[in-house]
Amino acid sequence: MDQSVLYTMAAVLVLGVGAQWLAWRLKLPSILPLLALGILAGPATGLLNPDEMFGPILFPMVSLGVALVLFEGGMTLRFRDIRGHGAVVTNLVSWGAVLNWLLIAAGAHYLAGLSGDIAMLFAALMIVTGPTVINPLLRTMRAENSVSQVLRWEGILIDPVGALLAVLVFQYLLTGQNSLMLFAESIGAGTFMGLAGAWSLGIVLRRHWVPEYLLNVLTLAWVVMVFAGSDALAHESGLLAVTIMGILLGNMRDVAVSEILSFKESLSVLIISVLFVVLGARVDPAEIIATGWQGVIILLVILAARPIIVWLSTIRSGYRWQQKALISWVAPRGIVAAAVSSLFAIRLEESGHEGASTLVALTFLVILATVLLQSLSARRVTKALGLAEAEPNGVLFVGANSVARAMAKALQDQGYRVKLADTSYEEIRAARMAGLEVYYGDPISSHADQYLELSGIGRLFAVSRRSRWNTLACMKFRSEFGPQRVFSLRNSEDRKDTDRSRIADEYAPPRLFTADLTFEKIASLLAGGAEIKTIRLGEDFSLEDYKRETGAKLIPLLSLGEKQKLRVIDDPEALSKQSGTQRIIALVWKNNDDSAKEKPSESK
Repeated sequence: MDQSVLYTMAAVLVLGVGAQWLAWRLKLPSILPLLALGILAGPATGLLNPDEMFGPILFPMVSLGVALVLFEGGMTLRFRDIRGHGAVVTNLVSWGAVLNWLLIAAGAHYLAGLSGDIAMLFAALMIVTGPTVINPLLRTMRAENSVSQVLRWEGILIDPVGALLAVLVFQYLLTGQNSLMLFAESIGAGTFMGLAGAWSLGIVLRRHWVPEYLLNVLTLAWVVMVFAGSDALAHESGLLAVTIMGILLGNMRDVAVSEILSFKESLSVLIISVLFVVLGARVDPAEIIATGWQGVIILLVILAARPIIVWLSTIRSGYRWQQKALISWVAPRGIVAAAVSSLFAIRLEESGHEGASTLVALTFLVILATVLLQSLSARRVTKALGLAEAEPNGVLFVGANSVARAMAKALQDQGYRVKLADTSYEEIRAARMAGLEVYYGDPISSHADQYLELSGIGRLFAVSRRSRWNTLACMKFRSEFGPQRVFSLRNSEDRKDTDRSRIADEYAPPRLFTADLTFEKIASLLAGGAEIKTIRLGEDFSLEDYKRETGAKLIPLLSLGEKQKLRVIDDPEALSKQSGTQRIIALVWKNNDDSAKEKPSESK
């Protein structure tokens, strides 16, 4: 191998991962720094020329990368999610997506002058938003929950729907115009291989024919095999096959795909990081500028089609015009559109389709324009429409054990939004049965970055028994919630730390409650019959009065102030000096249950 190629590949990988970190740090959609670095390394400086460097392997490399991204996207589409998140989301990702496609295609053809076939393909790419561009916007906007939920779930569900539609149009352009039989063969081969791949891999997973440590790499090999096998049966049918395979596998019963999905998400991040630096290096900014009025007209068509779709999809939904207007404004295009358009353009150029060269320039124009325009304006528009949520006083709990459930239930009963995150299915199930909102997974994972919805939540209580997990969670959410709004509950692991293993002071999070109150002590008291209750105090009714009347002992935990302000109580003496009416959440137990012996409790 030419050493220069090796060095360049290493540089591309480092730049791609670095751009992902920069996007996370600045809370930007990752597509912006990725494309910026690609353009800087490519046409701006000439350091990276993908066509010259990779030669004939460029198209297969990009094609395989897109196939893996589409497979992962297909696995995230749950049919129950489409039905389970309201009529508005269902409308937007079903007939609304089809109508959006037709409106954009008609405008691109009749107003902007694109050929009919390229307009249909371009429009199919433009209906996709995606969580990688929506989620950073939602965290910046901080809109009320009804709007955030619609935008978030539309972004998650529209990815595989739009990708499947784009693949079908692409298949038609390559085969259908010359022979409907070739088009039918391509669709048939892709559908057959997708069904066969999902069915066969489902059997392997369901019957546990391979050890756990081989599941991820086996799935990766299976996807590549189905992709290549479908292409061998009918040229260019592999993308359809892996998309169908991912959708079917993600909806199979009794098939545990959470670990595979987590691996595929990490792999997708790596692929996207490399892919976009390479694809960005093939985009000449001069070509984007050269789209001129045609690009402006197409951008206006896309922006104008969105309100039509939203207004029709929200008929009889009870949404106010302000909510409809905000949903109409926020629809940035993202990674799937850029990756798939670049791949399709390469293949269409090879097959001699006129206008294919403009496909990438127009796609990147829309991506850059929508992401930049809406990133800069979304918060202002949200405030102007009166849809900005109040100060986020909800609480995210790391851990769904009995202590977390009891605390979360008390807060929820007082009107606070709570969400419990855990990797234990048993704990999550118990929390869900208690009527609490849950996230099944690790809150510090890349999956959580896309799918952990936090509107209305502005605090973190880390209450698992794993001290290091608590600390990592506090470190991650410190930049998002603020350093004084993340807390960790002491546990037995903390007391076992020596100087060699103790967490450095700069990483140690603020602690929940008093120094002598640990996870084990609270769990022991709860197991012995203690309860977490809300107590209203006043000028003529103090904690001492409550103790005398009830004959109970208690430990104050939280103070609930006006406008749902929440304060952790770490000094009960200071609480007794405060005057006026106030509510506190306290751990209460009968006076005869003096023993608070710390005994083994739950795993987390």
